[in-house]
Amino acid sequence: QVQLVESGGGLVQAGGSLRLSCAASGSIFSFTKMGWYRQAPGKDRELVAVITISGGTNYADFVKGRFTLSRDSARNTVYLQMNSLKPEDTAVYYCAATRSFSSWNYWGQGTQVTVSS
Repeated sequence: QVQLVESGGGLVQAGGSLRLSCAASGSIFSFTKMGWYRQAPGKDRELVAVITISGGTNYADFVKGRFTLSRDSARNTVYLQMNSLKPEDTAVYYCAATRSFSSWNYWGQGTQVTVSS
């Protein structure tokens, strides 16, 4: 049973930073990719960033230059460093992982990020 546990959310002022963590119950290299999604109230869940098993990264246009993915294989953890936060970044952020090359198979419980203006 794969578990993904997010942490690091909270309340921050616009322009501030947060670092989200996603700790996996097993090796992060057992996944073909891991990523972060977010869902704001009344909106659809949207993809924020993805890191592949080879270390390649992709970011949604709305976070490019502000958010950065990294990983620590010793801790089986993927991080999302979020800088220059904006009120529109307010959402529940979800960690996701998959062992396939298509759909996401595993999800965390989510962590709330609130950015005040």
